[in-house]
Amino acid sequence: MNHDFLPINKDDMQKRGWDEYDFLYVIGDAYVDHSSFGPAIISRVLESHGYRVAILSQPAWQNKDAFLSLGRPKLGVLVCGGNIDSMVNHYTAAKKFRSTDSYSPGGEANHCPDRAVIVYCNRIREAFGDIPIIIGGIEASLRRFAHYDYWDNKVRRSILLDSRANLLLYGMGEHQIVEMADALKNGTKIQDIRSIAGSCFLTNSIEDLDVLECPSFEDVRDDKKAYAVACRVQYEEQDPIRGHHIAQKHHDKYLVQLKPSMPLSRSELDRVYALPYMRTYHPSYEAKGGIPAIEEVKYSITSSRGCFGACNFCALTLHQGRIVQSRSPKSIVEEGRKMTFDPDFKGYIHDVGGPTANFRAPACKKQLEKGACKERQCLVPTPCKNLEVSHREYVDVLHQLESLDKIKKVFIRSGIRFDYLMLDKDKTFFKKLCRDHVSGQLKVAPEHVSPNVLAHMGKPKMEVYDSFCDEFTDICATYHKDQYLVPYLMSSHPGSTLNDAITLACYLNQHHINPRQVQDFYPTPGTISTCMFYTELDPYTLKKVYVAKTPEEKQMQRALLQFRNPANHAIVERALKKAHREDLIGFSPHALIHPRTTKKEHGSYSIHEKSPDKFKGKKPFASKEKKQNGGNEHVPNSGRKKSIAKTKRPPKTRS
Repeated sequence: MNHDFLPINKDDMQKRGWDEYDFLYVIGDAYVDHSSFGPAIISRVLESHGYRVAILSQPAWQNKDAFLSLGRPKLGVLVCGGNIDSMVNHYTAAKKFRSTDSYSPGGEANHCPDRAVIVYCNRIREAFGDIPIIIGGIEASLRRFAHYDYWDNKVRRSILLDSRANLLLYGMGEHQIVEMADALKNGTKIQDIRSIAGSCFLTNSIEDLDVLECPSFEDVRDDKKAYAVACRVQYEEQDPIRGHHIAQKHHDKYLVQLKPSMPLSRSELDRVYALPYMRTYHPSYEAKGGIPAIEEVKYSITSSRGCFGACNFCALTLHQGRIVQSRSPKSIVEEGRKMTFDPDFKGYIHDVGGPTANFRAPACKKQLEKGACKERQCLVPTPCKNLEVSHREYVDVLHQLESLDKIKKVFIRSGIRFDYLMLDKDKTFFKKLCRDHVSGQLKVAPEHVSPNVLAHMGKPKMEVYDSFCDEFTDICATYHKDQYLVPYLMSSHPGSTLNDAITLACYLNQHHINPRQVQDFYPTPGTISTCMFYTELDPYTLKKVYVAKTPEEKQMQRALLQFRNPANHAIVERALKKAHREDLIGFSPHALIHPRTTKKEHGSYSIHEKSPDKFKGKKPFASKEKKQNGGNEHVPNSGRKKSIAKTKRPPKTRS
C-alpha cells in the first residue's frame, strides 16, 4: 500500500501508475487525511480492500468542468457534503452567514455550496450521465427521510430524491461502503443493490418488502402531527438488532431505509484506525495557512463511537447509534506512540475520547443481544437498573498512554457525561480526571436547570449536576488544583418559556456563574428537538410543546443568560416586566439588574454588576492558558461555585 495522500489530480494518478481508478470521491471540505475526518476513513477503508480512490475536494460547482478533471471512474462516484451539514457549517442559529470555515483552506468561507450534496450530485449527473452515485456522510445521513429544513422553513423531501443519487449510505459507513463496492465490482447494477444494512434506496412498490411504513412526505409536509409520528417511528426503529426496515412514500415512489448496519466489533474498529493515514491536511493547502480544523484533532485520539446519552437535540442516535463501540487499549496506545514521532509533537495528547469521553462499552449486555430498548432511555429520566457503570478500562488506557516516552500530559477535552460518572461508586477515575487530565477547564453540558426544559432536552435533573460540581470542587481542593468547569448552556430550546429562562438566570446569579458562551437552540436536521421546534408537539406523547420562535423572545431568553452584560440591560428589563418578575429588578442580592436611573451628569444608566470585592484575594485563573481559553467557569473555592470569564470562546454548534 502506497503510504501517501490519495490522488487529487491526474499527475498524482500517473505517479501511482494508474491509468484508471474505481471511485471518484467528491467532498465539501478540504482534503484532510486524518481519522477524525469521515472521508479519510471511508477512502482508506476502500483502499484497504483493493479499490482505487481519487479525491475531488471542494470542486468549483458552477459548472461540470471540475468534475471531469480526473476522468470517468470505473465503478462510481461517492459524494459527502463534509464533516458538518453544509447549511449548519455556513449559517448561525440566527441564519447569519459565517465569515469563516475551519474546514477550508486558511479558514476561508465560500469554498463549498449550500446544500453541497444536492449541488454536487446534479453536476455529476451533467458530467457523467447515468454513472452510479452513492451519497453518505452527516448531511446525507440526517436528511434521508422527509425532514424539516430550518433555513427554508419548510419540510423538504428525502435528499435521495433531490440529489438524484442512486443509493444513500447512512451512519458511519465502513460496512456499507465495502459491500456496495464489492457488489458493483461483481457486476451488480446499482439499481439492484437492495440488501445492504444501513442504506436507503427508492423503489416504485413495497408490496414484496417487509417494511414498517411511516407517514408519507405529503402527509408530514401538510400535517404536523403526522410529522411527529413519522419522527417517532424513525427514532424507535434505529437499532441494528430489533429495528425494522422503514418505508416513506414520496409522490409515486417509496424511500426505503433498511435497518442500521451492525456496529463495528472492537477488532474491526482497531483495523480502521490502524490504516495508513497521513494525519494531516494535503500539502497543497500550505500556501493558504493549512486547514484550521486539524488543530483540535491532530494530537487527539478517538477512542469510542456511539452514545446512549440520547439528548434530544443531538443527532448521534440517528447517525452513530446508541450502542457504544470502543477501540482496544492496545490500538489507542499504538496511536499515541505514533504521535511521538511527529516532529511537531510537544508531548501533549489533547484528548482521548469520542462523542462522550467516558463511554467505553454498551450500556448493558442486553444491547448486543436484543438491541437498545425501544421504550426507555439508559440514563434519563432516571438511570436504568441494568446500566453497567465502569471506568476501569478507561483509567488503564490513560495510565498506558502516560507511560509512553515523550508523553508529558494526556488531557480529556471531549465532553464527559457527568451523570454517568456520578453513578460510579469507584471514584478512581473521578480523582484521576481532576488530578491529571483537566487542562485547567473541564467541559460539561448541564444545558439548563429548569426541570421542564431538561425533560424536553432529555437531560438529567439539575440536582445531579450540583452534586457533580460539589464533588469536583472537593477533589480539586484535595489535590490543590485551581480548576474550572465550563458549563454549556442553551437558550430557547423547545419547551423553554420566558419563566424557564428566568429560572436559569436566577441560578446563574445565585451561583455566581458568568456565561460568556451561550448556544441558541439550532434546529438541525434529524433531531427530536427539531421535530418539537417545527411541530410544537412531543413526538413520543403528542402533547403540546411551547416553542420560542420570534426573534424578540429568542433574544430575551439569550439575554437573560447573560444578564450581567450591560448591553443586555434593556432587553433583560423588558423580559422581566413581560413575565411580571419586577421583583428581580432592584438592589437586593437576588435581583438580576438594577433599575435604570438616568444620571444627569453623564446621561448614562446605572447597571447592576457583581462587586469585584467578591473575588478579592482569589486567583480567577490558575494559568495563562486558562485566560486564553476563556469560557464559562465554576471557580472552586471553599466549596462554593463562583465564576470569572475574561475572554470569549469561539461559537460552538451542536450537530
